[in-house]
Formats: sequence, structure tokens, C-alpha cells
Amino acid sequence: MQVVAVRVVPNVSGLTKLFDYAVPDALCDLVHVGTMVRVELKGRRVAGWVVQINPEVDDSLVLRPLLKVSSVGPPAEVVDLAAWVADRWHGRLSSVLTSASPPTMVNPRSDAQPLTSARPLPELPANVADAFSRPGVTVVRVAPNSDVTPYLLGAASQGNAIVVVPGVAEARHLASVVKRAGAASHIVPRDWDSCRRGGIAFGARSAVWAPVPELAAIVVVDEHDESLQEERNPTWNARDVAIERARQAGVPCVLLSPSPTAIAIAAADRVLTPSRSDERAGWPVVRVADRRSEDPTRAGLYSPQLIQLLRSPGRVVCVLNRKGRAQMLACTSCGELVRTEDGEHLMAERDGELVSLTTDERRPLFCAVCGGGSLKRLRVGIARAREELEALAGEPVGEISSGSDDAPANQRVIVGTEAALHQVTKADVVAFLDFDQELLAPRYRSAEQAMALLIRAARLVGPRRLGGTILVQTRNPDHRVLAGAVRSDPERFAVEERKVRQAMEYPPFAALAEVSGAPAAEFLAPLATFADTQVLGPGPDGRYLVKAATPELLAERINALPKVAGRVRVVVDPPRI
Repeated sequence: MQVVAVRVVPNVSGLTKLFDYAVPDALCDLVHVGTMVRVELKGRRVAGWVVQINPEVDDSLVLRPLLKVSSVGPPAEVVDLAAWVADRWHGRLSSVLTSASPPTMVNPRSDAQPLTSARPLPELPANVADAFSRPGVTVVRVAPNSDVTPYLLGAASQGNAIVVVPGVAEARHLASVVKRAGAASHIVPRDWDSCRRGGIAFGARSAVWAPVPELAAIVVVDEHDESLQEERNPTWNARDVAIERARQAGVPCVLLSPSPTAIAIAAADRVLTPSRSDERAGWPVVRVADRRSEDPTRAGLYSPQLIQLLRSPGRVVCVLNRKGRAQMLACTSCGELVRTEDGEHLMAERDGELVSLTTDERRPLFCAVCGGGSLKRLRVGIARAREELEALAGEPVGEISSGSDDAPANQRVIVGTEAALHQVTKADVVAFLDFDQELLAPRYRSAEQAMALLIRAARLVGPRRLGGTILVQTRNPDHRVLAGAVRSDPERFAVEERKVRQAMEYPPFAALAEVSGAPAAEFLAPLATFADTQVLGPGPDGRYLVKAATPELLAERINALPKVAGRVRVVVDPPRI
């Protein structure tokens, strides 16, 4: 087909309009859907992507020519996927295409020759072969210390595949393992161009856009991990994009996790689980230190169980997360934390009363459990904790926070924020000094995020046979997260979490978007005419929450809203709510 005109998405901030350009004869053979080009726009030379070949154009218009073909870009199927993401997460198509494009320019005249066949792969276990036996979404629950390599080889056995993992370092490691087994492996975005030849593309969330030809399977490792979600707008999640890409291609999408999220389970065509003995063996011992009987005004951060572990041999990592959390109050009479009526969220003192930071619940300053009116603020901090731990352990204690470059190499005892779980590679004990900050954080994902911390801790201490221990200090020992972790049975947690989500109308039983900005109220005003869309707020920070029954309905309603004067920010599936 002779290419005479193209429709281009300019890479210009704040611009969503598409423009048509004529294609000079010298460039016709180089232009395809996804090709990266340079065009003239309002007197400027700007970059852009071709998204349509030979669009319908008014014959009376005289089109400006393309100035240059800069690079090979994402293939046509990825451009279609990017358009779906831009619509689903209410973002600019150019922002999504940037994530899907090569990090450096690729010669548009280069030809990606298919890879020659690699040596035969090992025979797959029956349960792994079953996971890839049909198209659709298969969720596989794997214990924290189980080897996921067989599932990666299962994807490779299907043909060209994509493997998405939470981090680049993990991607490099898994790629080397699969390469040694005989499959061609690439790291995204570094090897973006070579992915066009085929093989297995490994990478963090951007790997879901890899230009793999004739895609045969997608695997998402640790689909529960929050790093798979883009924090910049549009806030797409690599898990959800992988599901849609596999659906469009008609290939298997396998989601691996020790504790699959409610959204993954809702999207699954089937869920495969290990035997109870295998799952239990893959978890360490999880112990709970119930602190309800201790005087909150005197007990401090250190239970007798923790002190005993500190004074035993072995490396101890103490986790005390203090960033972005609600202030905690406890009753000085019964020791219970001050929570909402349903027990799901913490309450804070505001203007002489107790206020939930998540819901609209308010009540006077008293304990709902015993009726006591004396409440104590529980204050935490890793700097002070380090000093106290040094006194208890009788030795220097290392400190890690998000600003730390490397984990302390010589200290046996370490205290830090969640960053400690990422920087330390091995420990005998992981102790969460104040886990209630995680369990009762004012976010609907708090329970899944708390479970994710336990999963990461489980990998630090290793499987049960190695004798490692996770100690959780809490005033909420019966919480569904702990019930599942203590019994090495995430199914218990998943069932209860699904009930809570359904009762509260949280995803996957609804879709959410956060809207902020000075004209937000004006922007959202037309939604008042729709009974199927709910607008909540504004909150104390001036932000609104929009709720609809499904992501498709939410996208339809928000995308149809007229523009208003001023800046409005819309974040679909907001990471921090």
C-alpha cells in the first residue's frame, strides 16, 4: 500500500490532539504504525509517533510533509495497546508511547532478522505445563521462597514471551538463568532493539511494552508488588496491561504471587495453588507479639519476644515504617488502638474529636472498646529506636532509610524503614516493631501492602527449614493478614480481603479515580446527572474521589467530561488512596 499521509501524535506536553502530515516519496518505505518521526508544529520541530496510515483527510487541505523518520518505534499492536491504556487511565497517549519506545534511536532502515532456534529446553513439570495450556489469565500461588524458574521456562517453551518482574536487578538474574537453560533472553529497555528478533524479554514494568514479535506468552512475577504501578500519570499497572496485551494476542498470561491480589483473582480464568505441605515449607515461622495487655504509656517498642531474639545469635533486621502514615492513638486503659467502627482504619484527633482519615466517621474522644477517655499518642522513629536497640543488644546497631546508599555491612542488628527489606539480602530474624501502622494505614490497599512486606521479609529469612523467624509486634493480632501469614495460608487472607473490599465497594468491586486541582469541582459537576457514578469529597486536601462500578464505565464518564479553564489532575486507580 502506498503511504501518502499519516496521523501523528506529537510528543508535546499538555497536547492531546492528533495531526495529519504528508509523507515524502523518499520516506514512504520507512513509515509504519509506531514509527518515530519529526514534524513541524506551530513553527517548531517536534517528535511524534505515527498512529495511523492513510487516514481520511479533507482533499481541500494541504498537508505539511514529515520532516524526518527518526527511529523504529513500538509495533502496531503495542500502539493499539497504548491507546487502550491512555483511555483506561485517562492519560496522554504520548506519555504511554514514551514508555513503549526505545531508550535510544534505532536506525529505521535496520532489519530485525528472526533468531535462529535455541537448544531444546528442559521438560516442564505437569503443573507448569498446565499453567500455559490455554489462553487467558492463570493466577498461580507460589510460596515466597519457591523457585519461579520453571514458569519462566514454561513461557519460553511457548515461543517468544515477556516476563515482567518488580525490579531490573531481578530481571537480570532471571534472564541469565533462562539463558543458561537455552532460551534467548533480553533485558528491557537496554535490549529493546534485539527484542524485535524474538526470544524472552525480561524487565521491570516497562517490559510489558517490549516489541516482541509473534508473542506467545506473558508472565508477571510478584503481581502483588506495588512497583509494577506507574506513579506518574497515567498510573497504569503492568499487571493489568499484561492481561490486556495477552487478551488481544490470544495467548496465556500467567500471574505469579505468594499472595495474589484481589484484582488479579477477579481477572483470573483460574487460580492454581500448591499443596499445603509445599506452601508451608516455602514460608518461614511467623510469630506474633500481642501487645494489647501492655501499658501503651510504658511499653515502648520492644516486647519480651523481641528482646530475646536480639540477644540470640544471628542477624536481626528491625523494620519501623514511619513515612506517610497516620498518627496512632491508643487507649491508656485497655491498650486497644483507636479505630473506626469496622476496625479497618485508624482514627486521629482533629479539632477536639476523633476523625477517620479514610471515611467520614467521627466521634468524641473516647475508646470504643472500654469507653475510656484517656488516649495516648504513640510516637515512633528509627533514629531513637536505634539508640534504644543498641542499649538492649549491647552492640552497635546499623540504620537504614530510603536515603541510605548501602546496607551496613558489619552490624549484626539493623533498624530501618521498609528500605531495609530491599537493601539487606539475608537475615535470621525480621522484626516489625509497629506493624499496626501497616495494617491500619488509611489506604484501601493497606492489607495487601502489609502482606507484601511479610512476603519480602520471608525471602530475607528463607524457608522454614532454615529456621528463620518473622516477628510481628501488634495490637491487632487477629487481623486477616496475620491470620494468613502465621498459618502460611494466604488463601485465608484472600477470602477475608475480598469480603472487606466488596462491603466497602473497593476495587475490584468498583473503580476509583482521584481528581485534584482548583477547578476540580467545576470539572466533576456534570457527573451529578449520572446515577451510576459517585463523587466523594472534597477531602481535607481538596481532592475528590470518583467511584464507578467498572473501570470501563469510569473511563467512559471521565473521558467524556468537557474541559475547564485551569489545571485538573485525574489519577485513575490512585496508588496512595
